[in-house]
Amino acid sequence: MDEHNIQEDDQDKEALAGLSSVPPPQRKMHSYSQQLRANSAHKRHHQVRKHSLDDIPKPSDHYYNNEDSSDDDIFARNSNNASGEDYIITHSQRLDQNLSLDSGCPPDDSRNFQPLPEFIGAGGTNSIFKVPMRATVHPRRPPCLELRPHPLRETQVGKFLRNIACTDKQLWAGQECGVRFWRFQEAYQPGLGTKVRRGDEDAAPFQESGNTAPTICLLVDSANRLVWSGHKDGKIRSWKMDHAADEPSPFKEGLSWQAHRGSVLSIVMSSYGDLWSGGEGGVIKIWPWESIEKSLSLRPEEKHMAALLVERSFIDLRSQVTVNGNCNISSSDIKCLVSDRVRAKVWCAQPLSFSLWDARTKELLKVFNIEGQTENRVDMPSSDQGGAVEDEMKVKFVSSSKKEKSGGFLQRSRNAIMGAADAVRRVATRGAGAFAEDNKRTEALVLAADGTIWSGCTNGLLVQWDGSGVRLQDVSHHPCAVQCFCAFGARIYVGYVSGMVQVMDLEGNLVAGWMAHNGPVIKLAAGDGYIFSLATHGGIRGWSISSPGPIDSLLRTDLAEKEPIYSRQDNVRMLVGTWNVGQGRASQEALMSWLGSVVSDVGIVVVGLQEVEMGAGFLAMSAAKETVGLEGSSIGHWWLDTIGKALDENTTFERMGSRQLAGLLVSLWARKSIRTHVGDIDAAAVPCGFGRAIGNKGGVGLRIRVYDRLICFVNCHLAAHLEAVNRRNADFDHIFRNMAFSRSSNLLNNAAAGASAAVQTTRVTNAAGVNTEETKLDLAEADMVVFLGDFNYRLFGISYDEARDFVSQRCFDWLREKDQLRAEMKAGKVFQGMREAIIRFPPTYKFERHRPGLAGYDSGEKKRIPAWCDRVIYRDNRSGPVDECSLECPIVSSILLYEACMDVTESDHKPVRCKFHSTVAHVDRSVRRQAFGEVLQVNKKVKAILDELRYVPETVVSTNNIVLQNQDTSILRITNKCEKDKAIFRIVCEGQSTVKDEEDTAEYHPRGSFGFPRWLEVTPAAGIIKPEQSVEVAVHHEEFHTLEDLVDGIPQNWWCEDTRDKEVVLTVSINGSCSTETKSHQIRVRHCFSAKTVRIDSKSSTNKKSQGGSRKISSSSDAIDDSRN
Repeated sequence: MDEHNIQEDDQDKEALAGLSSVPPPQRKMHSYSQQLRANSAHKRHHQVRKHSLDDIPKPSDHYYNNEDSSDDDIFARNSNNASGEDYIITHSQRLDQNLSLDSGCPPDDSRNFQPLPEFIGAGGTNSIFKVPMRATVHPRRPPCLELRPHPLRETQVGKFLRNIACTDKQLWAGQECGVRFWRFQEAYQPGLGTKVRRGDEDAAPFQESGNTAPTICLLVDSANRLVWSGHKDGKIRSWKMDHAADEPSPFKEGLSWQAHRGSVLSIVMSSYGDLWSGGEGGVIKIWPWESIEKSLSLRPEEKHMAALLVERSFIDLRSQVTVNGNCNISSSDIKCLVSDRVRAKVWCAQPLSFSLWDARTKELLKVFNIEGQTENRVDMPSSDQGGAVEDEMKVKFVSSSKKEKSGGFLQRSRNAIMGAADAVRRVATRGAGAFAEDNKRTEALVLAADGTIWSGCTNGLLVQWDGSGVRLQDVSHHPCAVQCFCAFGARIYVGYVSGMVQVMDLEGNLVAGWMAHNGPVIKLAAGDGYIFSLATHGGIRGWSISSPGPIDSLLRTDLAEKEPIYSRQDNVRMLVGTWNVGQGRASQEALMSWLGSVVSDVGIVVVGLQEVEMGAGFLAMSAAKETVGLEGSSIGHWWLDTIGKALDENTTFERMGSRQLAGLLVSLWARKSIRTHVGDIDAAAVPCGFGRAIGNKGGVGLRIRVYDRLICFVNCHLAAHLEAVNRRNADFDHIFRNMAFSRSSNLLNNAAAGASAAVQTTRVTNAAGVNTEETKLDLAEADMVVFLGDFNYRLFGISYDEARDFVSQRCFDWLREKDQLRAEMKAGKVFQGMREAIIRFPPTYKFERHRPGLAGYDSGEKKRIPAWCDRVIYRDNRSGPVDECSLECPIVSSILLYEACMDVTESDHKPVRCKFHSTVAHVDRSVRRQAFGEVLQVNKKVKAILDELRYVPETVVSTNNIVLQNQDTSILRITNKCEKDKAIFRIVCEGQSTVKDEEDTAEYHPRGSFGFPRWLEVTPAAGIIKPEQSVEVAVHHEEFHTLEDLVDGIPQNWWCEDTRDKEVVLTVSINGSCSTETKSHQIRVRHCFSAKTVRIDSKSSTNKKSQGGSRKISSSSDAIDDSRN
C-alpha cells in the first residue's frame, strides 16, 4: 500500500513550501441535478454506465494560443478561441459518447474521432527529454542497401540468420534451419511479398536450402565453386554456388560428413587446401584435401561412401599435442580459425588463448595467452566458484531476532528488506569479480592486408599481432564488445555488440564509425562493392566501400527526393489502462467494465498494475530473483490470465509480453489482425525502493516495434505521501535514465528480462570524434513513450472537505490548479515535454473498498484528500504544435478517451483508461531498395564515383615462367609502377597438372580455395607494395614425405604426393587500396624431378631464398604480363 511509516527526507518537506495556495478563480460553476447514489448496489450488465462523468460536456473545438496565459498549455488544432477559458464547454457533445450499448465500445467511424485537448509540460527541448531527430534518410550514417530489412523477432523463431559470406556473385547466409543465398544482380529487386514466410516479405529475392541443423559457420571455396558450412549437429556440408535462377527451391546439399561430436564452431581452408575445423572442448581437426577431392568425385548414389571416406581421413591436432594427459592447448571451445595466407599458418583463437600452427606440416608452433605471453601448458582449474555465491544467497529475509521486535513490525520489515538488498548486491559484486577476466575474452580474429592479425575482445579492445604471435599494439575506439571483423583493401571493418560499425586503417587509426543496426552486428562480409553487415535480429545491410565519402550525400539527397514513392502511413489505436489494485483481485465484471468494453476498435492493449503483491518477505524475495534474472509471481500470472479472458485472448488478441518487478506488472496484447506489423517485444525494470534496489516503488517497461517504429510503455509507482514531491520527481528521473530494454533474441512473448543493470553496463563514455548515438537512453530514442501508473502526486493547498465539495459539483477546473503533477510539469521538473489529456474525471484516490460512487472517498480517521494519483502521460515525435505525420515526424498521436471507471470498487484506487489514435509513418523498404538501385544507375556523379573504385594500380612481374628442381628457390619480383596508390597482391594456385611429353592440353585441378601443392612454398603469398616499389616473393620447392601421418590414430601415407614432373599455375591478383576490381598475372611453375634438361623461354632466376620485402626499383628489365580482369 501507499502508506508506510518510513522516515521521510527533510528535503521532501520543502515541496509544500514551493506550492503556494492559490485562491479559486472566479469561474461559473456548473451544477447538475443527477447525483450518484452511494447505496446503489444492483449490478448492471451491458448497459450505459452512470457515474460521475456522465454529465460532463465534451469540448467541440481544441486550440493552441501562444498568447494565452492560462496554466493549461492545451495543444491547438484547427480552431481559435477568444473566451480566455482553458477549454470550451458545449452541451451538444458529451464525453460518454464513447460508451455504447451492448458492445461496450465505440463504433469505428469518423464521428468518434474527437481528439481531447491536452496539457503539455515544459522542458521538452532540454537534454535527454528532447524529441529524437528523425529524417527521411538517416542523417548519421551512410545510405545503405537494405538487402534484408529488419524482420520482427517473433517471425524468426527457428529461422534466425547467424552467419554471412560473399562469393563473387552471391551473398550466402547460414540460418538455424539451413542456408540461403542472394544474387547480387537481383539485390535491388522488390521483395516476394506473401510468397515467402513472414519476416522475408520485403527482402530481396533469395533461394533457400532444405532444412538442416542450425548453421554456425560458413566458408567460401571459390576454387571448386562450393560453399562449406559447419552445423550444430557436428556435420560439415557443401553447397554448390552455381544454381540456375529457375532451379527449384529448396536446393540440396552436396558432400557432408560427421566431423565433430558437438557443434562445428569454425571452419577455414589453409594455404594448402586442407579444411580445418574447430569444435567444442578445444578440438581441432584437419580434413586433407586429397580425401575431400576424391569424395567430391564420387557419384550422388555413392554419397554414403564419400562421407565415410572423409570421416576416416581426419587428423586430430589436439591428440597430437597431448603427452601423458597434458595438452598444450586449452580445452575451451574454439572461437575462430583464421588462415594466414601470407606465411602459410593457421591461427586458432580460444577465449583466453591462441595457438599458432604450420599449415603445411601441421605442427604446433606456439601457444600464447591474450597478453602475448608464451604458454607451455594450459591448466584448466576446476574449482567451484559458485559455492560462495550459493552460500551468500542463503539469507533469511525476515529476521526473527527478539531484539528487533522492539522496533515494530514496519521497522523489522525495513531492516529485513535492506539486509536482503545488501546480500544480493554482494552476490552480484562477487560474481562480477569472479568473471572479471571475461572482459578480455577474444571474440573475433582477422588477417589484414599487410599480414598482421587483429583480435577483438569483449571489452572493446582491439589487439594487433605480427605473423609470429608477437603483440604489437592495442587500441580501443568503442567500449562495447567486438563481435566480428572484415578486412577489405587497406581497411579493417569492426562490428560491435552495440550495433556500431567502425572503419580503421591498417595502423589501427579510426577512420569512421556509425550505428549500422539497432542490435548487435554479428558478422561482416565484403562483396560486390559493399561491406554487408548482419545484425542479430536477421537484418542485412550493405555499406558502400566508398563510405563515408561524397557518395553518401549524393545518395541521401536523391533518396530524400523519392520519399513520396516509398513513404507509407498507417493508423493504430491503443488502449492503455492503469490500476493500483491494492493487493486485491478483480472480478471479471470489473475487468470488462474497465477494459473489455472499449476494445472493439483497438489494435494494442497495454495494462499496468501496481501493488499486485506486497509485503516485506515478497519484496525481498523479488529482489533476490531479479539478481539472478528471474521475475514474476503466481498472483501476477493470475492477473495476466484473468485480463486475457476479458480481452478474448487467443481468439481476438494475442499476449505479446509482460514484465513484473515485485508489485509492479505491465503486459501488452496485440490484435491478431495487426500482428504482422507488431513485434520485437523487449522488457526492462528499474527499482526505486529502498536503496534503489527494492521494487516496492519503481518502473517496469515494455518496448515494441509497431510499423517499424519503437513505442515504449512504462508502468510506474512513485514515492508516496503528500510532501514527497521531490522524491517523486527523482524517481521519474531515475527511471527515465536507467530503463534499459533487453535486446536478447530470446525475449519472445511473455518477455521476461533480467536485471536491467546487466544492459546498463554498456553505457560508458565513448571515444571522442565517434558517433555517440549508441550512448543515448532507450526511452529518449523511442518514437513514442507512454508513462502510466500510480504517480502518487496529490492535491495541495486544499482541505479534504473543500476537495469533496468541488468533486461533488464536478468542478474539476479549479482542482486541476491544485494538482502537484501539473504544477511540476509546468515548471519543467518532471515528465518534461510530455502530454496529458485535460482531466475531466473525479480524483481516483482514495476510496473505501466496495463502496460505489463519490460517497466512497476515504472518510476514516485520516481522511486522505482525494487526488489524481493514477495517470497516463505520453510523448510522440512532435517537438511543437505541428501535427502532420511524415518520416521526419513518424508518430503523431491524439487521445480519444481519458477517464476513470468509477463503478469498479475492488481497490482503494479507481482504474483509469486512455485510448490513443496514432498515425505512423514508415518506409516500404522493398520499394526504397528499388529506388536505391535506380539512383546508382541514373545519377552520373554517383556512377563516376563507383567507376573510380574500379581503378587498379599498374604492376609488373619479373617472369612468367619458373622452373624448380629439388630444394630450388626462385625469386619472383612484383613491382608497383603507380606513383600514388598502394598495390595489394595475393598469390594463389589455380591448379596443378602432370607434365606430359605430348602436346596434349594440360588439365589443371585446383585444390581447396586455390591452395598450393604440398611441395611448393610461396613466401610471402600476400602483402602490400608501396608506390614505385617492389616486393620479392620466394618460390621454393620442398621435399614432402608423410611416412606416418596419424589419421584417427592409424598411420597413413596414401595421400602422399608424387612431386615429379608437376606444373602449377600461380595467379598474382592485384587490387588497389580500395578497389572493386582485380587484375592478375599468371606464372607457370614447373618442378622437374628428372635430370633431363627442360628448355623454357624465361629469364634465369636467382637460386636464393628471400625473406621478401620492399625496395626501390633499380632496373626496367622486368617482364610485363598481360593483365586480365
